[in-house]
Amino acid sequence: MADHLKKKGKIRVTGHLEEVRGIYHIKMSWTDADGKRCRKSTSTGLTVKGNTKRAEDMLRKVIKEQEVLANRAEWEKPAPDEMLFADFMEEWLAFTRPDVKLTTFGGYQMNVEKIIAPYFRKKGIRLQQLTADDINTFYTDQLKRVKGMTVHKFHANISKALKYAVEMDYITHTVMGKVKRPKAERFTGKFLKQSETVELFEAVKGHKLELGVIFGAFYGLRRSEAIGLRWESINFEANTITIEHTVTETTVDGKKVIIAGDTTKTKSSFRTLPLIPAIRTKLLEVQAEQERNRKLCGKSYNKREGDYIYTDALGNRMKPDYLSSEFPKFMERNGFRRIRYHDLRHSCASLLLANGVSLKQIQDWLGHSDFAITANIYAHLDFSSKQATAGAMTWIGDTFLADTGEIILATNEEITQPQETL
Repeated sequence: MADHLKKKGKIRVTGHLEEVRGIYHIKMSWTDADGKRCRKSTSTGLTVKGNTKRAEDMLRKVIKEQEVLANRAEWEKPAPDEMLFADFMEEWLAFTRPDVKLTTFGGYQMNVEKIIAPYFRKKGIRLQQLTADDINTFYTDQLKRVKGMTVHKFHANISKALKYAVEMDYITHTVMGKVKRPKAERFTGKFLKQSETVELFEAVKGHKLELGVIFGAFYGLRRSEAIGLRWESINFEANTITIEHTVTETTVDGKKVIIAGDTTKTKSSFRTLPLIPAIRTKLLEVQAEQERNRKLCGKSYNKREGDYIYTDALGNRMKPDYLSSEFPKFMERNGFRRIRYHDLRHSCASLLLANGVSLKQIQDWLGHSDFAITANIYAHLDFSSKQATAGAMTWIGDTFLADTGEIILATNEEITQPQETL
């Protein structure tokens, strides 16, 4: 625990919601006046389904009440000019916990406690002595072991923390305006060809990964969306599938936490897609199999997670880590190129483009919040636009090069898409 947090100062209670047997529970933690870590758990009495807003309101109220109790013995913090930057980052981490999603906080906590705070603690740099050169040197050191995108996350954490320091009057201004943010590597996902996708669908039949592959390659679902699909999201009458519930996994306080809720990555991620006949038939088969398993297993069947589509024979919802870890291994074992599960999402976009679907339509299908995201990732695959450009340039060949025999540009009809771009 940071030294300045052991001294007298306002005790801050942090907390989050967890699902316990279908009921929201409030989990709280704080450090008391003696530096002892305290934890408390209380039930909201609210079922998870349909009560997220009420549970969140109760969470905020209970945290405030607990802070009043914990701060009855009030004491003073050390002067800001004595505070180490590492200690300050830990204080900011505790401050921000109630205001961000638990998955987001898990990332913040890993960055601060594992990387940022240890680095600056070793340097002994105080908050009010921190310079842009100190942060730039930190970035340079980190780039020797991690990619630029990871350092971008460190940059975001430090920027937010120093803004908080200004708001708290710990410092008069932030030095981030003089900090040079490292360049992030341009992301290029791996894509399956159309023939590979067909072969994959055949190879994965009957395997535990089958549903995950279908959801990823055909619908382009993220891992959290594939695991989070429930039967209430499928309308067999209207033949639609709605992406409205996710299951994510993060590490908080050194423990893995599964978070299920009616929330998506962005507002645009909430979307309804058509249920094609082949997948409709597959889902009806899965539904019938779950019913058989429910009868066979009796009390051993997990009824609490029975509303989920992607479950095992005992009704247990598939774990997010399963898709991430097992899918690449399956690909290698079955003679395919090794790719990540998320690359099925990119393959979906690639196949849509190859079949004439516009980038704007792909944005809606994948649930991207901004067209720029879709364009930046997939524009280089938009072969149809390149065909139009090449077709418009055929007059050069017809007019200037036809007699020389040096270069003859193909006509628009002769240009076909190379298999490699599928």
